[in-house]
Amino acid sequence: MRHQVRPSDEELWSSIAAGDEWAFGQLFDRYSRPVYNHAFRLTGSWSTAEDVTQATFLVAWRRRCDARLVDGSALPWLLVVATNAVRSEWRSARRWLALLRRLPGQRPTDGDLADEVSARLDDERRMTEVLAVVRRLPPAEREAVALCLWSGVSYPDAAAVLGISEVAVRSRVSRARSRLARLLPKEIQEGTW
Repeated sequence: MRHQVRPSDEELWSSIAAGDEWAFGQLFDRYSRPVYNHAFRLTGSWSTAEDVTQATFLVAWRRRCDARLVDGSALPWLLVVATNAVRSEWRSARRWLALLRRLPGQRPTDGDLADEVSARLDDERRMTEVLAVVRRLPPAEREAVALCLWSGVSYPDAAAVLGISEVAVRSRVSRARSRLARLLPKEIQEGTW
């Protein structure tokens, strides 16, 4: 009977809080793609986005009794968890790079690049360019860009999850758009928002 009616996020989360793994699988199927896309937009790396998505849902399962749904949706909370996972990933990467710098260098190996790998590298290169500019924004504006512009979270939902007014979210997005319009090359702007 579960598979005939699509349960709401609130219904799923009630079951998840009680330890229902099937309900958690349904939530994962519903939101893994938006979380993955959000993570890619924050990191500029498809592989890191995969790791962040896994970490996000691991945290969601572990904190299933602490989740905060916004207007009945789990997505805004999951995106904030993903943002925090990205921050943890960056801290880990900095430590890892510091360790690698102390090791003797290795020569890169030449490999045969498939079309998919080439496309991924192009995506990552473009996203790296965008991230370099986005990182110049104040942190509050970066967060608004990631939630509202890149991940499609509504202004009211973003306000609820960030604990600020909707007007403040709209203001942050507006200021960020203005700055980015000045800082990003036109060819990168197309398709970014």
